[in-house]
Amino acid sequence: MKRLFLFLLATSLSVATFAQTKWKVDPMHSFVNFSVKHSGISFVDGSFKKFDGEFTSSKEDLTDAKINFSADVASINTSVDMRDNHLKSDDFFNAEKFPKITFVSTSFNKQATKSPKQSTNVYILKGKLTIRDVTKDVTFTVVYGGTAKDQQGNTKAGFTASTTINRLDYNIKYDPTGAGIAKDVNITLHLQFAQVK
Repeated sequence: MKRLFLFLLATSLSVATFAQTKWKVDPMHSFVNFSVKHSGISFVDGSFKKFDGEFTSSKEDLTDAKINFSADVASINTSVDMRDNHLKSDDFFNAEKFPKITFVSTSFNKQATKSPKQSTNVYILKGKLTIRDVTKDVTFTVVYGGTAKDQQGNTKAGFTASTTINRLDYNIKYDPTGAGIAKDVNITLHLQFAQVK
């Protein structure tokens, strides 16, 4: 009986391990964008050109997904070199001292629907966002676009994630009144992940 129990336990662990899938971000089909209001009348848009991310999951609905993501601060791009250099300085991100922005998930749950029979492709992603030397809880709204195979037969999954943060919470205190550069920063990520074989 003991041997049977051990066999069943080993089998269940093996199946669980096999069922877990790993996904890596596809940088050629992904974008990390932000926008912030300028002078109260318009917006400045920007992006991070270098980033990395992955997640693992064993459930088909991805609700057990564990997500890690990072962006290289030095890759910030607003299409104006002078502004980009200022953003890399200690007035903003201090790319030399704090070269990475990181995110680690704590939960990934489907958004509740009015009827239990309804399905949704909208998720609520919660986690820890670190900018400079500050880590804060943040919540993203995520739209899951589904999966598809590319021409080489690789399985890809698509997501759009968005949130708004207050930059002052992360010690980005240049223009603290927000008169010239708004306090709130809108973040939008269009991400495609490739399943790791």
